[in-house]
Amino acid sequence: MSDLFLLSKAQMRRIEPYFPLSHGVARVDDRRVISGIIFVIRNGLRWRDAPKDYGPHKTIYNRFIRWSRLGVFNRIFAELSAKGGKPDRLMIDATHLKAHRTAASLLKKGLFPDVSGGRKAA
Repeated sequence: MSDLFLLSKAQMRRIEPYFPLSHGVARVDDRRVISGIIFVIRNGLRWRDAPKDYGPHKTIYNRFIRWSRLGVFNRIFAELSAKGGKPDRLMIDATHLKAHRTAASLLKKGLFPDVSGGRKAA
């Protein structure tokens, strides 16, 4: 896994307190699975395209869905961002915002009165 992303042991120690407790059967290696989740999201991949070194794609996906519903990632992000202090600069990248193909018809239907009710250009 030399060319793949892998969380360091120090990074894992910072986020482990926010992991839910394992009930019954022990979980698969948290470091490998969380690194796989980050790799897939960061590279915009489908779950099934995750490298095999992270484990089965179904395991990575299931952990992401389960922990997202439990709010585990929200707590981790909130704590890590709170410890970072107030940022000097905020940046927004809108390249991942997609409009549904029916969004263009909303103007025609008059669902945006401020825009669609205005005078037309000559």
